[in-house]
Amino acid sequence: MSAVPQSNYLSPADYLLGENDRVDGIRYEYVNGQAYAMAGASRNHNRVAMRFSTRLDLHLEGSPCEVFQADMKVGIRTEREDHFYYPDVQVTCEEETDKYYNSSPCLIVEVLSESTARTDRTEKLTAYTLLPSLQEYVLCSQDFPAIELYRKRTDWRVERYMAGQHFMLESVGLEMRVDDLYGFLLNA
Repeated sequence: MSAVPQSNYLSPADYLLGENDRVDGIRYEYVNGQAYAMAGASRNHNRVAMRFSTRLDLHLEGSPCEVFQADMKVGIRTEREDHFYYPDVQVTCEEETDKYYNSSPCLIVEVLSESTARTDRTEKLTAYTLLPSLQEYVLCSQDFPAIELYRKRTDWRVERYMAGQHFMLESVGLEMRVDDLYGFLLNA
């Protein structure tokens, strides 16, 4: 008689129960029953994410929109899919009901690293586009001034921006200069 293989499936409820208020400081993302530990971020990663977040926060002050950084999850729950990710920056303009994750962001920003770039451009792009509220998804290089912008209104086709260029975040009505996010690299 063969042994029945044990499933490593983790329910969304069990994931959230274990993930919220973790005392060890390790964060896990969740994809359809599996939890994956997140790697630490580099100095440049933090610089780009902080500059992006700061510009958004200043622009949105006094509006119903809120900016969240890497410690707030985005939950994607459909009939067949359950994902929980920690984007580097996100904006939601809806009243969110869960205190540990947002389910209606209009803008999500990820800063790319060698270990995450493929996942950010494929798996996360596919999952994030399941969110009816999402209008834009932005990927930022951490090592050189480069922005990839995906918009719902263009069927998620990529637009690329480099040093010296501007781009418009239509979801929040903010024009940004690539150079403002990468001054630490351009002035080095």
